[in-house]
Amino acid sequence: MTGMTGDRGSAVVEFLVVGVAVLVPVTYLALAVTTVQAEVLAGTQAVREAGRAFSTSATVEAGRARAMAAARLAFLDHGLELPAEGVRITCVGGPCLSPGSAVDIRLAWSVPLPWVPFDDAAGPALPLAAEHLVPIDDYRGDPS
Repeated sequence: MTGMTGDRGSAVVEFLVVGVAVLVPVTYLALAVTTVQAEVLAGTQAVREAGRAFSTSATVEAGRARAMAAARLAFLDHGLELPAEGVRITCVGGPCLSPGSAVDIRLAWSVPLPWVPFDDAAGPALPLAAEHLVPIDDYRGDPS
């Protein structure tokens, strides 16, 4: 065949360079985004379920225990572990569980980036937070 002299097998080298220079970073970025998104979804579900569990409890002590259990289960649903000391429960607008008040559930934690060669405590991490405000029913009886 005449006229085909410019191609000497450099397509394999070009494919490897493009594969390493483009596909590896894109794959890492996709993995990092899905890891963070899973944590965000777990946090959102955790504060929502914790608020619901607290607001339907008979007492404040039972409400706190139920809220922590609900948040823990929400994280377990996503295959994650609830961060220790990350959940804060605050009553606003009156005494806890009184009609017309509300409960504010906040969760703050950080997500370590995948495949970064550091310990979880020392390596780079993204701080995340979730918050949910649940009104207590106006027709609820006083918890006394």
